Amino acid sequence: MEGVLDVDERKRESIVSYLRRRMAEFGIEPDDIAASIAQDQLRLRAARYQNAAGNTWDGNGEMPQWLVQAISAGQSLEHFAIGNSDEKPAPQRARVDWANDPFAGSRLATENPERLGAR
Repeated sequence: MEGVLDVDERKRESIVSYLRRRMAEFGIEPDDIAASIAQDQLRLRAARYQNAAGNTWDGNGEMPQWLVQAISAGQSLEHFAIGNSDEKPAPQRARVDWANDPFAGSRLATENPERLGAR
Protein backbone atom coordinates (compact mmCIF):
# COMPACT_ATOMS: atom_id res chain seq x y z
CA MET A 1 0.00 0.00 0.00
CA GLU A 2 2.91 2.29 0.67
CA GLY A 3 4.01 2.13 -2.98
CA VAL A 4 0.60 3.35 -4.11
CA LEU A 5 0.80 6.33 -1.78
CA ASP A 6 4.27 7.16 -3.12
CA VAL A 7 2.95 7.14 -6.70
CA ASP A 8 -0.02 9.34 -5.78
CA GLU A 9 2.22 11.73 -3.87
CA ARG A 10 4.65 11.93 -6.82
CA LYS A 11 1.72 12.63 -9.19
CA ARG A 12 0.48 15.34 -6.86
CA GLU A 13 3.91 16.97 -6.61
CA SER A 14 4.29 16.78 -10.38
CA ILE A 15 0.96 18.52 -10.92
CA VAL A 16 1.74 21.20 -8.31
CA SER A 17 5.11 21.83 -9.96
CA TYR A 18 3.47 22.10 -13.38
CA LEU A 19 0.86 24.54 -12.08
CA ARG A 20 3.52 26.69 -10.42
CA ARG A 21 5.51 26.86 -13.70
CA ARG A 22 2.40 27.81 -15.68
CA MET A 23 1.38 30.42 -13.10
CA ALA A 24 4.87 31.97 -13.29
CA GLU A 25 4.70 31.88 -17.09
CA PHE A 26 1.47 33.92 -17.07
CA GLY A 27 2.32 36.09 -14.07
CA ILE A 28 -0.41 34.63 -11.87
CA GLU A 29 0.10 34.93 -8.11
CA PRO A 30 -1.62 32.74 -5.49
CA ASP A 31 -3.47 35.86 -4.30
CA ASP A 32 -4.92 36.26 -7.81
CA ILE A 33 -6.37 32.75 -7.60
CA ALA A 34 -7.76 33.37 -4.11
CA ALA A 35 -9.39 36.62 -5.29
CA SER A 36 -10.89 34.86 -8.31
CA ILE A 37 -12.33 32.10 -6.15
CA ALA A 38 -13.78 34.66 -3.72
CA GLN A 39 -15.35 36.57 -6.63
CA ASP A 40 -16.90 33.35 -7.99
CA GLN A 41 -18.34 32.56 -4.56
CA LEU A 42 -19.88 36.04 -4.30
CA ARG A 43 -21.37 35.66 -7.77
CA LEU A 44 -22.86 32.29 -6.84
CA ARG A 45 -24.30 33.68 -3.61
CA ALA A 46 -25.92 36.52 -5.56
CA ALA A 47 -27.35 34.09 -8.11
CA ARG A 48 -31.04 33.26 -7.82
CA TYR A 49 -31.22 30.74 -10.67
CA GLN A 50 -28.80 28.03 -11.80
CA ASN A 51 -28.87 25.17 -14.29
CA ALA A 52 -27.11 21.82 -14.15
CA ALA A 53 -24.20 23.14 -16.23
CA GLY A 54 -23.49 25.79 -13.57
CA ASN A 55 -24.83 28.78 -15.52
CA THR A 56 -26.36 31.33 -13.17
CA TRP A 57 -28.57 34.40 -13.28
CA ASP A 58 -29.25 36.86 -10.47
CA GLY A 59 -32.71 37.75 -11.75
CA ASN A 60 -31.68 41.26 -12.81
CA GLY A 61 -31.44 42.49 -16.36
CA GLU A 62 -32.15 40.48 -19.48
CA MET A 63 -32.81 36.78 -19.00
CA PRO A 64 -29.84 34.73 -20.27
CA GLN A 65 -30.23 32.59 -23.37
CA TRP A 66 -29.90 29.26 -21.51
CA LEU A 67 -32.89 30.19 -19.36
CA VAL A 68 -34.94 31.57 -22.26
CA GLN A 69 -34.43 28.29 -24.13
CA ALA A 70 -35.36 26.16 -21.11
CA ILE A 71 -38.55 28.14 -20.46
CA SER A 72 -39.44 28.02 -24.17
CA ALA A 73 -39.06 24.23 -23.97
CA GLY A 74 -41.65 24.12 -21.19
CA GLN A 75 -39.52 24.22 -18.04
CA SER A 76 -40.61 26.55 -15.24
CA LEU A 77 -38.47 29.36 -13.89
CA GLU A 78 -38.95 27.96 -10.37
CA HIS A 79 -37.20 24.75 -11.47
CA PHE A 80 -33.92 26.71 -11.65
CA ALA A 81 -34.38 28.63 -8.39
CA ILE A 82 -31.49 28.25 -5.96
CA GLY A 83 -32.38 27.43 -2.37
CA ASN A 84 -36.10 27.53 -2.96
CA SER A 85 -37.46 26.65 0.48
CA ASP A 86 -41.01 26.52 -0.91
CA GLU A 87 -40.25 23.25 -2.65
CA LYS A 88 -42.37 20.41 -1.42
CA PRO A 89 -40.65 17.08 -1.02
CA ALA A 90 -41.80 14.38 -3.42
CA PRO A 91 -44.57 12.28 -1.90
CA GLN A 92 -43.29 8.99 -0.60
CA ARG A 93 -44.80 5.77 -1.82
CA ALA A 94 -46.40 3.51 0.74
CA ARG A 95 -43.94 0.95 2.04
CA VAL A 96 -44.81 -2.67 1.45
CA ASP A 97 -43.79 -5.33 3.94
CA TRP A 98 -42.80 -8.27 1.80
CA ALA A 99 -41.80 -10.39 4.81
CA ASN A 100 -45.26 -11.97 5.00
CA ASP A 101 -45.79 -12.39 1.25
CA PRO A 102 -47.24 -15.90 0.76
CA PHE A 103 -46.03 -15.96 -2.86
CA ALA A 104 -42.41 -14.97 -2.17
CA GLY A 105 -40.04 -17.28 -3.99
CA SER A 106 -42.80 -18.93 -6.04
CA ARG A 107 -43.49 -18.59 -9.76
CA LEU A 108 -46.40 -16.30 -8.90
CA ALA A 109 -43.98 -13.76 -7.50
CA THR A 110 -41.98 -13.66 -10.74
CA GLU A 111 -44.51 -14.35 -13.51
CA ASN A 112 -45.97 -11.54 -15.59
CA PRO A 113 -49.65 -11.25 -14.50
CA GLU A 114 -50.79 -10.51 -18.08
CA ARG A 115 -49.13 -13.69 -19.28
CA LEU A 116 -50.78 -15.74 -16.53
CA GLY A 117 -54.21 -14.67 -17.74
CA ALA A 118 -53.38 -15.77 -21.28
CA ARG A 119 -52.92 -19.44 -20.31
